Amino acid sequence: MKPKGSKNSFTAEVINEMSLKLPSLSVNEGMARAAVAAFCAQLDPEATELADIKCAVSEAVTNCIVHGYRNTIGIIYITVKLCREGIVRIDIRDKGCGIEDVKQARQPLYTTDAENERSGMGFTVMESFCDKVRVYSACGRGTTVTLFKRLRGR
Repeated sequence: MKPKGSKNSFTAEVINEMSLKLPSLSVNEGMARAAVAAFCAQLDPEATELADIKCAVSEAVTNCIVHGYRNTIGIIYITVKLCREGIVRIDIRDKGCGIEDVKQARQPLYTTDAENERSGMGFTVMESFCDKVRVYSACGRGTTVTLFKRLRGR
């Protein structure tokens, strides 16, 4: 693993991996967070770490449902990699509308869905519960959110 301050400080050998595909139905948000948490449990995280992961996953999946696919149904792709040194990497991807300006979308309180009382805090919540959050998006092609969490209990 690279030193903590380096660009790739969350690169470590993968010891286990899972993938999940779910329709972008709001009822599947709970399934996504439960499945990811159950898979991560094999690293024996502290309860607060598992709660952090569940919350961040919930926000990312909700963004796919509400913003990525808007009023249509698509597929949400989730990949979880458990790595040496207690690092968890979670990729949550949609093939929805994409984000026009990722930098703006990551600003607290910014939302494209104010009429439905969305708070615009999704990325802020993800960032507060994870050690690192990456967002890649292309208009008309979708968005991938990558969450990194280093488990302190390890």
